[in-house]
Amino acid sequence: MTVRDRLMTAVLAVVATATVLVVGPSATAATSTTSPTTTTVVPATATTTGIPAARSARSASSTAAARLALPPATGTFAVGRDTLHLVDTARRDPWEPTRPRELMVDVYYPAATPASPGAGRGGPARYADPAEIRLYLASLGLDGVLSATDIAATTIVSRTGVRPLGGRHPLVLLSPGLGVGRRSLTGLAEQFASRGYVAATVDHAYESVGTLFTGDRMLTCVACDRLRDVSDFDAAVRSRTVDLSFVLDRLIGPRPAWRASATIDATRIAAVGHSLGGAAAVALLAHDPRVRAGVDMDGTLADPATPLVPAGLPGRAVLLLGATPDHPAPGPGGQAPPGTSPDDYDPTWAQAWSLLRAPRLWLDVDGADHFSFTDDPVIADQLPPPPSATASAAGTGAGSGTGAGSTGGGGPTSNPAPPDGVAPTLSGARALAITRVYVEAFVTRALTGRSAPILDAPSRTYPEVRIIGH
Repeated sequence: MTVRDRLMTAVLAVVATATVLVVGPSATAATSTTSPTTTTVVPATATTTGIPAARSARSASSTAAARLALPPATGTFAVGRDTLHLVDTARRDPWEPTRPRELMVDVYYPAATPASPGAGRGGPARYADPAEIRLYLASLGLDGVLSATDIAATTIVSRTGVRPLGGRHPLVLLSPGLGVGRRSLTGLAEQFASRGYVAATVDHAYESVGTLFTGDRMLTCVACDRLRDVSDFDAAVRSRTVDLSFVLDRLIGPRPAWRASATIDATRIAAVGHSLGGAAAVALLAHDPRVRAGVDMDGTLADPATPLVPAGLPGRAVLLLGATPDHPAPGPGGQAPPGTSPDDYDPTWAQAWSLLRAPRLWLDVDGADHFSFTDDPVIADQLPPPPSATASAAGTGAGSGTGAGSTGGGGPTSNPAPPDGVAPTLSGARALAITRVYVEAFVTRALTGRSAPILDAPSRTYPEVRIIGH
């Protein structure tokens, strides 16, 4: 079993059992206060979050020589990043009601090139904080097998402390899955910024396995232990929609928290999310009229009978982008298609689809799994198999073992099979390329009216992508 298989199946198992999973961002800071909210601008030396990098049998020096990296963004703009700590003192946190609601936000933006006059003395942004990575690895039983330090050093294109370019830029909000920190959407956020967008990734307090907030406070995933049924899920979606609206208030409102908020075009705003974040992105369209497009990447939607997904969402564009095994084209009457167990079928996309009106688009990606729309597989594919995984594969064969949820001794053991029985076949780099191309094309068409032929017919360049419906 490869490291990617082990990591992805373990994370999926953790998600399925509503326990802890991936990581969050970092911070130390000086503060500036406004009323009724508090904003902390995190210095350029404190950055985002991480995912696993391996040492395995290699030495530290050889690991550093083969440094992990995300594929560079493909746009023409250099990318800068600022980090904000936002506190909504008007709201209580849904998981810790004695505290106000807090968010960590990374703002990616088109930046002046380092050689430009007045560009600023910026340096490379760090992908992750090692302390958060250690919590992530421990939750997977991989602490001491993979190096949190190496993962935190994953190369990305963003730089901190660089001057934002002037002009007017569309804004994209990005919300991660439950348990997974905002760092998991770095590759997509950098792509948007390189194309002239401002992209804001959001960490929601107590909803990742470990997010370092201002004051060296490590907040863990209280929500992971409390989400038990559909009503809990819908409440979490509602909370995130309010979070995202609050971020909008602080980016384009009368007291903006970001130094370059004047460069945001408040008439062109979209929301994109993965898993729980995807459900929130679609629900936000009903909650906040400032948002014109929503993208759900493989996330179960809130109950369509609730106001979270009202009939039609008229005038709003919705993209459902999923892994084929998770969200196959529905059978007659929106039921599970032939060959799919009703117990494994998520009916929420078919239910919502019947309510949505154009502009809408449903795409499935063959060979993908739930995490294919994040950075995780990109990094996992660069790791050598841990010795225990190699020995297990030799002794038991792929797909066998104690099961996805087995932890015997504090971590996944043997060779767990994916919960849905289908292993991903797309490489991480290929999956990220598909995600970037299709999400960017959809958002750009929705916000600018620019044509995007790739959304209208099957693509020879990306034959893995199926058009389920328009």
